[in-house]
Amino acid sequence: MSCSRTRCCRTSARSSRPALARLWRRPASRRLDSREVGIAETSFARFEGKVALITGAASGICRAAAEIIAAEGGTIAAVDNNQELLDGAMEAFAAAGGGEHHAYHASALEQGDVDAVVADAVERFGRIDILVNGVGGSTAIPNSGATVEELTFEEWQKVLDFNLSGTFLFCHAVIPHMTSQGGGKIVNFSSRSSRGRSPTSSAAYAAAKGGIISFTSKLAMEVGPAGINVNAIAPATTMTERIRRVYEQRPAGSRERQIAAIPLGRVAEPIDQANVVCFLASAHADFVTGVTIDVTGGG
Repeated sequence: MSCSRTRCCRTSARSSRPALARLWRRPASRRLDSREVGIAETSFARFEGKVALITGAASGICRAAAEIIAAEGGTIAAVDNNQELLDGAMEAFAAAGGGEHHAYHASALEQGDVDAVVADAVERFGRIDILVNGVGGSTAIPNSGATVEELTFEEWQKVLDFNLSGTFLFCHAVIPHMTSQGGGKIVNFSSRSSRGRSPTSSAAYAAAKGGIISFTSKLAMEVGPAGINVNAIAPATTMTERIRRVYEQRPAGSRERQIAAIPLGRVAEPIDQANVVCFLASAHADFVTGVTIDVTGGG
């Protein structure tokens, strides 16, 4: 089945593992026996045979999460609206390992695109075990830190749409398939800014990401009986490619003050967030649902 209004390209998987794998793989000298700790799988092949549909997969946190899932045996259905970045990401996923990954050049904000991607992924792979909703951000408007007085109604709507609509549309399309197959994992993206105390983001962004927390909690109640876990992460500033450019333009004193306020003494990297995403997407989080985890270094 071809994708309506999407451009699909498949990249074959390879068996090699990237250097990134060293960041999350337990040393071979001390691999826990599952009988010791009472869990089903400790070999860090958590995603063997699993299909993960990931939006915003071409860069940042979602690309890092996709590489982990591929390296641990999973198959990636990667969605992004940037074809150039998507092509590069697919090469990385293939190098990481896993199954026959597939790319979808599509918009998470267009219902036609979303429905076509999900339909094709289900036909192609037979199931969707994991949905990671990574589309969103504060930079949908020129002044991402605009006050309520400065925001226009059009900007308000744009920020809410960018951060909420894609998550809703993909959940809406994927949940019937997860229900029929007996379960699945959904991971949404909120933000530390959802707490309303960020001096660098707008009230529109706080409202949108606060909405993700409430949506996640409510959806978890709705679909829990179907065996579907729904959780979210709330990252602090994370050095994705896009954020790093903005961050490095800030005065040195401003950056130093931010780091000083973080107990762990540094700003997050994408892998820090991706590790938590992958925990929530794995069987290790089978009894976790409706939760938003702050991934902030304690700040």
